[in-house]
Amino acid sequence: MFVLGINHQTAPVSLRERVAFAGDAIGPALGAVRALPGVREAALLSTCNRTELYAVAEGDGSVLADWLATHPDDTGDLHGYLYRHADADAVRHLFRVATGLDSLVLGEPQILGQVKDAWATARGAGSLGGQLDRLFQHAFSTAKRARTHTRIGTNPVSVASAAVRLAQESFARLEDSTVLLIGAGETIELAARHLAQARAKRLLVANRTLAHAQELASRHGGVALPLSELDKHLDEADIVLSATAAQQPILHRPQVAAALARRRHRPMLLLDLAVPRDIAAEVAELADVYLYTVDDLERTIEDNRRGRREAADEAEAIIDLQVARYVENLAASTRTEPLKRLRAHGEAAKAEVLARARQQLAAGGDPDELLGYLAHTLTNRLLHAPTVALREAALTGNAELGRAVDKLFPQDAPGARDDEERER
Repeated sequence: MFVLGINHQTAPVSLRERVAFAGDAIGPALGAVRALPGVREAALLSTCNRTELYAVAEGDGSVLADWLATHPDDTGDLHGYLYRHADADAVRHLFRVATGLDSLVLGEPQILGQVKDAWATARGAGSLGGQLDRLFQHAFSTAKRARTHTRIGTNPVSVASAAVRLAQESFARLEDSTVLLIGAGETIELAARHLAQARAKRLLVANRTLAHAQELASRHGGVALPLSELDKHLDEADIVLSATAAQQPILHRPQVAAALARRRHRPMLLLDLAVPRDIAAEVAELADVYLYTVDDLERTIEDNRRGRREAADEAEAIIDLQVARYVENLAASTRTEPLKRLRAHGEAAKAEVLARARQQLAAGGDPDELLGYLAHTLTNRLLHAPTVALREAALTGNAELGRAVDKLFPQDAPGARDDEERER
């Protein structure tokens, strides 16, 4: 089992956005991964801070690294930015991600929902098998346990709240500012809530689907706008906070420059929380513009990280215990796999022979004859494969298989004694 990925710790946003998958692209991507040689299961997690591929595959995982390093943007080689974990290390990584210990905002709660979405998408795409399914289920219970038994989730700070705090600390008073929110997803919803609590003077909400903008604006006393009218109202905004799922920038330098001219160059604070970015990088070159991305929030978030360090250490201890339990359970299930196959073989043989016997009985067959047929046919079905294997072992001198049979069917077993009595 492998996990390969790129996140806020290993690569800047300019690289992360090249490996970000839009929601409707994840299903086809999983199909492509499953088609790779030796790949049996796959799940894909793509958020503003990370893109990670979880897979059960043969070999050393290099085929997965080659695929992820060039998708969905194949314009460059990203191998040097990928991290790779296998087996128990991969288990620990997912448990830490789901708990929020690997997040930009330590302990942030949104990541668990994103991990659950990735699991559900993989199940829907048919790329999730038993091993990854059990892994994700165990990750969910581990995250819940960590949040229940530690203070890792106390007073959580989200990327949205960190952005609002940055606006409060580095710009004009929110009470005197008009804030334009672009998007209507969870991040924008959280930002709107924090802005309303901070008593921002005016909220504008622009979204491609106007109905979604209207719903969000009505909950927080804002005004909804269709995204097509963004340019008309951009100059009204002292602060712009954007977080959409767009694959290309929404705001470009000419649009912002025109808005600044209408504002007579009163400064604008632009907070881009999207990956891929919503605001083109060259916008930062304009005078009177202060552009921040998710990577710039690290300093604002550091105070929160220090305050949660003790709780994080306790959560790490819980994760270590759960990793050990998962690995033990996985090993146990592997050891019992031959037993499961044997029972499945017996059940399948029984079902087939019993169905035929019932058909013959329904057609008027003699019950006594059918009982003999049932016993004879079922015995042959169950013993055919072992008999062939034992004959081959005898011809090749493989004594190991014979010793295995002695253990499975010892001479002093009740069945063996019954056979001896019948022979006498």
